[in-house]
Amino acid sequence: MTGLMVGAVLGFMAMGMGVPLLLALARLFGVYAVVEERTCRVYVFLGRVVAVLDEPGLHLLWARLGWKALLVNWVGRCHVIDLRLDQQYLRSLAVNSEEGAPMGIGIWYEMSISDPLKYLFENADPRGSLAANVSNATVRCLSNMKLGRMLESRHGMSRTVRAEVSPMSHAYGYQLGSVYIRKVHFRDAGMIHQIEEKVVNRLRQVTSAIRQDGANQVSILTSSADRQAAIAFAKAAALRPRIVGAALQRIAQDPEVSTAMFELLEVQRLQEGSARVTLVPEAQKDELLVQLLASTPPPRG
Repeated sequence: MTGLMVGAVLGFMAMGMGVPLLLALARLFGVYAVVEERTCRVYVFLGRVVAVLDEPGLHLLWARLGWKALLVNWVGRCHVIDLRLDQQYLRSLAVNSEEGAPMGIGIWYEMSISDPLKYLFENADPRGSLAANVSNATVRCLSNMKLGRMLESRHGMSRTVRAEVSPMSHAYGYQLGSVYIRKVHFRDAGMIHQIEEKVVNRLRQVTSAIRQDGANQVSILTSSADRQAAIAFAKAAALRPRIVGAALQRIAQDPEVSTAMFELLEVQRLQEGSARVTLVPEAQKDELLVQLLASTPPPRG
């Protein structure tokens, strides 16, 4: 039982170490190669391209290269190229508008390698050359444009630059994808300050005009409301005497009602007034009048 366990452990270790070692030796001597997704392998042997593998999966090099597969990893060279989509952003490219304003343009573009052989052997720096091409095309196509169009039509400018650069990008092994102008700005600080002042002054003028218009509308509404109120109050003041006269005329038709009403009004006025009222009993009225007359001093003269 112990020997079986030792054999199993040794077999597991041999498989765990031997299989990766065997596969590494097979790759070293060119038995096979594994191409990953969105990658490309270019094999160069004695200065010549002998194979280009761009299909993902397992490839038997002996079937493709013959006897060269044994020596390609020793004498030759294998270039592994990334074919995935890449992107780059060029900041503040100097462009002058038709009015002479110094502008800066930031352009963003996508690219991917479409021809690995041109990418490797026809240009020492294909990525830099493509960036220089995009920069030159941007300056060439967008210079001397009207300032208003340059600030408003970024989509049209993006299409113009892409149409200009796309044919040239194939010479470097690239395929140009989306091109988009993300930023258009002024490069002169003094001009930026002047534009800011103009915008602020314009906003102040618009705000002042809006406030004045609002005040005028309020004045118009207030005057109209006061006029209508004055007309209504005048009509009410004109109708009041007629209504009161008609009511008094109807009341005067009954003397008892008329007398009682005027007495009530008189009492009400006395209650509302500030004068002091002294009530004298009917039996003592004559005596109090005599006393008041007696106490009144005679007139002089």
